[in-house]
Amino acid sequence: QVQLVESGGGLVQPGGSLNLACAVSGDTVNSNGMGWFRQAPGKEREGVAAKCFGGRFTPYADSVNGRFTSSLDKATNTLSLRMNYLRAEDTGMYYCAASGRGQWDVPDNYDSWGQGTQVTVS
Repeated sequence: QVQLVESGGGLVQPGGSLNLACAVSGDTVNSNGMGWFRQAPGKEREGVAAKCFGGRFTPYADSVNGRFTSSLDKATNTLSLRMNYLRAEDTGMYYCAASGRGQWDVPDNYDSWGQGTQVTVS
């Protein structure tokens, strides 16, 4: 069973940066579709970025394209999300997901989820 543990969230000013990490156990980090999602209070969970086809395809949500970068570290079995030029609207709980299939930004297409890490931009 895949286990995911996110870290790296926190409070940051607008324009700042954060690095999120998702430690993966029970599977290799590039063997299945993995994604980053976020959820703001009162809103639905939305896809932010993903690593598909063993990491060869990296889609991003339009709202973060050019500001966020997702990467895989096979040596440490970690999925990372570098977030630059953060905005207030980036605030939310960020989740790592694994064992994905189909459309990358649909939460129901993933079988495993981490507990989330809070990002607050203010």
